[in-house]
Amino acid sequence: MTILVVGGSGFLGSELIQQAGAAGYSAVATYATKPGETRPTSWRRLDLRDPGSLDTLMSDVTPSVVINASSGRADWAVTAEGPLHLAITAAKHGIGLVHVSTDAVFSGVDRVHYDESCSPDPITPYGAAKAAAETGVLAVHPKAAVVRTSLTIGHGRSVHERLVHQLAAGTLDGALFTDDIRCPVHVTDLAAALLELALSGAAGLHHAAGPDALSRYELGVLIARRDGLDASRLPAGLRAESTVPGALDVRLDSRATQQTLRTRLRGAREFLRSPENGTQIG
Repeated sequence: MTILVVGGSGFLGSELIQQAGAAGYSAVATYATKPGETRPTSWRRLDLRDPGSLDTLMSDVTPSVVINASSGRADWAVTAEGPLHLAITAAKHGIGLVHVSTDAVFSGVDRVHYDESCSPDPITPYGAAKAAAETGVLAVHPKAAVVRTSLTIGHGRSVHERLVHQLAAGTLDGALFTDDIRCPVHVTDLAAALLELALSGAAGLHHAAGPDALSRYELGVLIARRDGLDASRLPAGLRAESTVPGALDVRLDSRATQQTLRTRLRGAREFLRSPENGTQIG
């Protein structure tokens, strides 16, 4: 079986490649600018804005399922329209699709707890692009799965972990917000869950985040303590008093999806308490 990982050079994509290979699957991975350090079965350059290249890729690779772990940030053509092109092409070829989305599709204005029945109400350009992608993917590929997740941590390679190290060392100015709350997930758990959903043929909306709701500052303190850093050196601040756009308190409720999974989505208090160990699919 061949799994096509779109965005394979990224943090999550690299973990997907490793776990797919460890489970005995052929993993073909795409990149936008340069291949990542992980070694899939093969690398393929892909521009999600080019429907023609997508059709060629699907015909050449003939994957059983595609996992879209790419991120174009607030670039509408890549983040909103790209997944739509991908979904149209996958549906045309009869190929399953798992599209990774984000808790940024929610505002945290009228509520803080969001399960799969909640409709997006984004307040940032990135959130709006991801929300548009969700709608487009499910409209053109009804058998696809859209999986929303939250802050992804692991192996010291995530944006959040690197930021904590820089702030603790005093090599970067900034602050960790105490009023910005999310439900972090470990990258090994998230990748295993995505592969499990992909291989099961799951469809519709799913949430895959950890059960612990933490502020970015609380998360930073846990990372610092795990890595032997002086947590007292971490500067704290309020997003509400900053110019940084984004929702404040958004907590993904993943209980419905968790009940369908063998993979256990651990909370940050658990996976940051001891040396790292990951989950693998069987």
